[in-house]
Amino acid sequence: MKDQTAWLFKMAWRDSRRSRSRLFLFISSIILGIAALVAIYSFGDNLNRDITIQAASLTGADLIVSDNQKPSNQIITYLSKLGDARSTERSFASMVLFTRSGASRLVQVRALEGGFPYYGEIETSPASAAQTFKTGSHALVDKTLMLQYGAANGDSIKLGNETFAIVGTLNGAPGQTGFSSAIAPIIYIPLATLEKTGLLQKGSRINYTYYYKYNRPEQLARELKTIRKKAEKASMEVETIESRKENTGDSFRNMTKFLSLVGFVALLLGCIGVASAVHIYVREKLASVSILRCLGATASQAFLIYLIQIVVIGFVGSILGALLGTAIQQVLPLVLKDFLPLEITSRISPMAILQGIVTGLIVSFLFSLLPLLAVRKVSPLNTLRAGLSEDKTAQDPLKWVVYLAIIAFMAGFSYLQLREVKQALFFTGGIVVAFLILAGIAQLLIWLVRAYFPESWSYLWRQGLSNLFRPNNQTLILIVCIGLGTSFIGTLLLVQDVLIKKVSSSSSENKPNMVLFDIQTSQKTAVASLTKSFHLPVIQQVPIVTMRIEEIRGITATQARKDSSLDLSYRSYNSEIRATFRKDLTPTEKITAGKWVGQFNENDKDIVISLESKYAERLHVKIGDKMIFNVQGAPIPVVVGSLREVDWNNIQTNFRVVFPAGVLESAPQFHVLITRLNTPEQAASFQQAVIRNFPNVSIIDLNLVLNILDEIMGKIGFVIRFMAGFSIITGIVVLITSVLISKYQRSREVVLLRTMGASSRQILVITGMEYFFLGAFAAFTGIILSFAAAWALAKYNFETDFSPQLIPVLILFFSVCLLTVAIGLFNSRSSLNGSPLEVLRKEI
Repeated sequence: MKDQTAWLFKMAWRDSRRSRSRLFLFISSIILGIAALVAIYSFGDNLNRDITIQAASLTGADLIVSDNQKPSNQIITYLSKLGDARSTERSFASMVLFTRSGASRLVQVRALEGGFPYYGEIETSPASAAQTFKTGSHALVDKTLMLQYGAANGDSIKLGNETFAIVGTLNGAPGQTGFSSAIAPIIYIPLATLEKTGLLQKGSRINYTYYYKYNRPEQLARELKTIRKKAEKASMEVETIESRKENTGDSFRNMTKFLSLVGFVALLLGCIGVASAVHIYVREKLASVSILRCLGATASQAFLIYLIQIVVIGFVGSILGALLGTAIQQVLPLVLKDFLPLEITSRISPMAILQGIVTGLIVSFLFSLLPLLAVRKVSPLNTLRAGLSEDKTAQDPLKWVVYLAIIAFMAGFSYLQLREVKQALFFTGGIVVAFLILAGIAQLLIWLVRAYFPESWSYLWRQGLSNLFRPNNQTLILIVCIGLGTSFIGTLLLVQDVLIKKVSSSSSENKPNMVLFDIQTSQKTAVASLTKSFHLPVIQQVPIVTMRIEEIRGITATQARKDSSLDLSYRSYNSEIRATFRKDLTPTEKITAGKWVGQFNENDKDIVISLESKYAERLHVKIGDKMIFNVQGAPIPVVVGSLREVDWNNIQTNFRVVFPAGVLESAPQFHVLITRLNTPEQAASFQQAVIRNFPNVSIIDLNLVLNILDEIMGKIGFVIRFMAGFSIITGIVVLITSVLISKYQRSREVVLLRTMGASSRQILVITGMEYFFLGAFAAFTGIILSFAAAWALAKYNFETDFSPQLIPVLILFFSVCLLTVAIGLFNSRSSLNGSPLEVLRKEI
């Protein structure tokens, strides 16, 4: 047995002498896929380790208790006795005015008192500002705001009625990411100065947060259960270092799972390239196999000789991929830094490297099996009859075993990433369906070319086109690989365009583009008058009342938490609801069930409300069900009388819960006013006037929202392009490999064309046409898929019209075509430039 194994390895080594470079080309297709997986696995390992190490810095305290309503005096007394050190923070959205430039912007104000953070630090420039801002009317301003408005330390800003001196630039705070600072830039002020701003108005939306440090962790462990019970009863949120670590880990584990699956798709593309390359390699080795069979080798021995070659070179390729992945992992933290609230180290992960190598060996083995099975069918008669080939009509049952093994491997790999059988099966099925669609479209295009071949075209064009369906062509595999990569980029471009258009449409002519909120009832008339004085329309002005759900069909939050069979999420009770009251429907609403009731009279038995239909589905509420809302301490029983379909695409006040008029008029409330401005100059002067006269009123400028959205989409797009790049580059590698491994056959085609009198220019044009058509078909296939995916996302996820811009898609199409032609011609140059005799001597 040992002698036979040694002989098999020796024969595999001898037979590979003239083919090792080509064998390496076969396996090079999977190197990038392995590199992507190793990089992502390493990143995930480092992320988990860094979350564990930096969890305390992420939280900043041992215990955090928070609520978006002011706690009762009883709860405040209880909270004041917790921990060994305490800090208090009140945060809310407000307008800031930069006094030097006169510019204004909506920001997140955090009024802080105490020694928070107890772990980590508030990063400032200068460093001392993290402490000096806590005394007097001083402020820390986010670095993005400082850059955007050209502010410097020592300048002044105005929040409400109070002016603050900027004593430092805020570079970072516990749990802050690049995205959060772009969406809601932070300004820190001392809590003691908050009252002076005049921003604490009745009905204002303020978050109350309490931070605690425990000198003895075991004390917190003993008290935590009681704290959670009291907090739950008061509808407050509780967070600890462990819960933050768990939540952060879960969030970013989902991200690494997604990235792993994207890398796995790139690996699968490479695997298909391996299978195709090995198929051509085996066809060229048929003569050698038949000689081995004549010399007494069995079919299984011949099969094992070539399997050993592929597996060994697959092992080498996996090692190279693991090394490349380790290098790429150094870049991933930079690519993803805007998404991460912590600093990620770039340590080498032995486990990730081992996983990558094992995965590479498995896929090399599985995907080379399909073409290698043909070796078992080679007859010794092939040495005498060169035209004899394996019987294609014979069905090899082992092929179906290999197919099932490949699908099982995909499902198993997906399960290891997702840890859910259903999701793993959906992902595997999706991959299989996507490949089948790509392959089907590719086969359809090839069939259409053959069925409707343009006989009237010139010879060079016809020859280049016919090469796509010549024997042993690589059309199908390249369309699948390059097409999938193109579809990734195409979908990104189209979805980004959909999102920008969705928001941009709201700023089109005659549509509102500015929202004023936190308007007090006493200010309602004055704000409307100020708006009209600027000759601006008051498009909408509505009251908003904050509330929570107390009961749904007689079920409380405590009952919903304890009894999962009730099919009610207890989180539905804790979330704050912003409702309104009015007599009539708006143009963006339509009743889908029940009857609209717009007025409540004293003689009415029940208060009849209207719910947005999808919100009612989430609550499992139907017409006639009873609910109780807690309107800032006052319970109000209601009956669901109607369900509404709401168009959320327009910038206006839409609500999940609408009360009839005659119920909430005396409840604590604030108002929202919507208007439209025509120029940036008009917007700037109007905002300054609002801030001067009504400092508590906040403003959302849609033009600023568009700029932020564009920035966010740019960052997300870069990450997606970075990951899609693995698939695209894999497709390019497969293209290069396909050209090089088919050089033997191409050399004979060139010799035949030269013998028939074709010039070098004509052969060059034929080859260029072939690769142009190949790139065009691949790009066309990918763009078709991207259009389908973007349309589905626009219709079902974003619920908006799909009207794509064609120019970016055309640029993508021609870029793929040119790249394919350039690579094809570059790698075919030796066959094109040599004389027929020289090529024959070299190849034969």
